[in-house]
Amino acid sequence: MKKLLFMSVLFLSLILLAACGSDDTSSGDSGDNEDNGESEESGESSSESEGRLAELQEEGTVTIGFANEKPYAYEEDGELKGAAVDIAAAVFAELGVDNMDSQLAEFGQLIPGLNAQQFDVITAGMAINPDRCENADFGEPEMMYGEGLIVQKGNPLGLTSYKDIADNPDVTVSVMSGATENEFLKQEGVSEDQIQSAPDIPATFSAVESGRADATTGTEMTIKMALESADTDQLEFVEEFEQPEDIEGIPSYGAAAFHQDNDSLREAYNEVLAELKADGTVDELLEANGFSAQMNSVPDDVTTEKICSGEIS
Repeated sequence: MKKLLFMSVLFLSLILLAACGSDDTSSGDSGDNEDNGESEESGESSSESEGRLAELQEEGTVTIGFANEKPYAYEEDGELKGAAVDIAAAVFAELGVDNMDSQLAEFGQLIPGLNAQQFDVITAGMAINPDRCENADFGEPEMMYGEGLIVQKGNPLGLTSYKDIADNPDVTVSVMSGATENEFLKQEGVSEDQIQSAPDIPATFSAVESGRADATTGTEMTIKMALESADTDQLEFVEEFEQPEDIEGIPSYGAAAFHQDNDSLREAYNEVLAELKADGTVDELLEANGFSAQMNSVPDDVTTEKICSGEIS
């Protein structure tokens, strides 16, 4: 009898112990899951709300990729200057980021460098076009510009258009690697074997001066100001140059570009840029860098979305 009573008490104790253990375990698992869920949600929300802009605001510095292309972006006496630079500086100042860490790169390496996250933004007056839109996210356009041509002094071959180059297969033209002019020339009928690639504007000038090339081309303001700075009497700017017609990308619209994962940074940049356009600041910065607000300001109906989609060409 005592043995039976002892076994009953023992059995009942084991049941109660198991029940208590089950409650503890269940409670513990439930608590862990809830905590983890809250932590994950909090982490995601924090990450989304902070983004790269918040990091830049905390650091106080944005890393800018640029190419030496006056008057858009260039280095002079160790200082980063140019219309695109000044516009970017004004925008980031409004966003609470006052310092710019400038990183010089060849023009053709700007987008690869952006995608490798060497830069937060590239600002070189780079023309927006559908091909580039596949590899970088452009901000809204900041400036509009056409093309120019530089030849040997006296223009011995009488070149006044891309068509003139296309019509003479013996003519060679030096063009900066990655520049839109490479495609513009081809669209006007210039063959690839007439086009020489160079890393920068000074190299294209050198090619024409030495006779390795007969001409060089680039955006009008770029090569005109570069020629003034070069202080050479061997070259001349073709004042009567005929702008190509019905060519996709002319006129060109220049803008800053961002990594495709930095939507919040680009959107914040665009918001401030719109304000600076509206109050006349962008026009003032363009004119301070040799542009004409009347000739180089972007029409209100021109947007990056339209350019990237090919609606505006």
